[in-house]
Amino acid sequence: MQYELIPGVIRYLFSLALALLGCAAAANGMLWFESGRPNVQARQAVSILASASEEGLRPENYNAMSLRDAFAATGTGPALPDESLTMLDAALTTAMCRFLTDLHLGRVDPREIEENFSRVGSDKFDASSFLREAVRENRLIDAVRRAVPAAPQYSELRRALVRYRTLADNPETAALWREPLPPLPGRKIEPGESWTALPILTQRLIALGDLPFYTPTPVLYEGDLVRGVEAFQSRHGLESDGIIGKRTFEQLNIAPPDRIRQIELTMERLRWTPFSPSPRLIVINIPGLTLQAYEIGRHDGARINQVLRMKVIIGNAEKTPTPLFDEKMRFIEFSPFWNVPPSIAQKELVPRLRHDPTYFSRQGFEFVSADGQVASALSKENLDKVMRNQMRIRQRPGPLNALGDIKFVFPNNDNIYLHHTPTPRLFLRERRDFSHGCIRVEDPVALARFVLQDVPEWTDEQIRDAMAKGVSSTLRLPEPVRVVIAYNTVEVGEDGRVYFFQDIYGQDHRLDETLRRTAGAQTPSC
Repeated sequence: MQYELIPGVIRYLFSLALALLGCAAAANGMLWFESGRPNVQARQAVSILASASEEGLRPENYNAMSLRDAFAATGTGPALPDESLTMLDAALTTAMCRFLTDLHLGRVDPREIEENFSRVGSDKFDASSFLREAVRENRLIDAVRRAVPAAPQYSELRRALVRYRTLADNPETAALWREPLPPLPGRKIEPGESWTALPILTQRLIALGDLPFYTPTPVLYEGDLVRGVEAFQSRHGLESDGIIGKRTFEQLNIAPPDRIRQIELTMERLRWTPFSPSPRLIVINIPGLTLQAYEIGRHDGARINQVLRMKVIIGNAEKTPTPLFDEKMRFIEFSPFWNVPPSIAQKELVPRLRHDPTYFSRQGFEFVSADGQVASALSKENLDKVMRNQMRIRQRPGPLNALGDIKFVFPNNDNIYLHHTPTPRLFLRERRDFSHGCIRVEDPVALARFVLQDVPEWTDEQIRDAMAKGVSSTLRLPEPVRVVIAYNTVEVGEDGRVYFFQDIYGQDHRLDETLRRTAGAQTPSC
């Protein structure tokens, strides 16, 4: 086979690789050929690229099929000229470097979509050196495994991706979503009612694992089928009431290919998430409306163990979404003051106080001047100063304080923190985006115990006493704890089931658009 016979698209790929890597390849020697023939690791590399979809990546982004065909052609027939071998070697090196970079760090800078995570370790991952060392030591497959993100959930999502791809690729199960379910006969279907969609609904729930394989189709919507819908609802962020209303109907009509994309987007995000270095980690998952606390390597090497999980209340999706970033928690404030943010004071609180002056004393508010002077009496003059940013309003500690009786502080530019709430009944809601951006936690004592676990004198009793004292005090943590405000719309539970959450802030949509827009970009990685 001669270079002139190589298809034009491959020739272009070779030329691009030479432009990027020609000098380095010549200086360092070829990685993938021995005596003019592909070596074992070359075959492994083209197989790895062809299987990129297993990692939620696209083989076509790495010219996987073209490289596979080109390398297969070099294994038989007359040997290629050295120039052609050099170009082909450089092309595979470029593709592998790009794949390793995408696998380890992701394809998108999260800041492009306002996910302001610190890129921990991104400056330490040199794909070229990583690849060359792996090939030199004949451990390419192991090196790819080490490049996979160590983030919690990644390996579980990888398995979930295989499962949903099987649903999409199997003609019998794929046919179950070929047409949408028949319309609801009314606004909703309740147990005991009839619906023409019951046969197809039963088969979909069996395929998804929410019903046992042998479940028969009932005449009416009742029994096991209702329980299957309840299981489905619990996996999709819905109230598990067995009633098929608008939101449940919409979720039931989402086909496996769309779920596959949702899993891929979550895997991409996990490549950015700064899970290390830190022995302890707190992750707030915005779509899942949960807080999860992890210990990293505390008892068993580098293993990441979830030790705490609770519900949270997040920023309102339409008006005040919680920003996405990571920082280190450094303080706990017991019986905190609430310093009302100027935007809330000026847009909401001052107008209310002008309309209802008694609200000021009922809620325990006071004015604080720029020099720290406190005024506890409401006056028009002070309200005017608040509107001119010459004075602020704060709420004293107490049972009505908006922060509850504890505040977890991780200093940041958005003035976001974790805190308790005087209205815990809101945790009973399925959708909980009620705040102005800060995050309310369901079990503050458990969270305080987690961040203070290395300080044995801080028992549950002492934490509760400090919260109930009514006198504000601040405790500096002996060791900061990393807090990550993340956005993952898919999660695998401890029960092994796959949970999907609403794209409440539209971030999945933004990420998908960004990835599709940059799909053809050839980013030099070596």
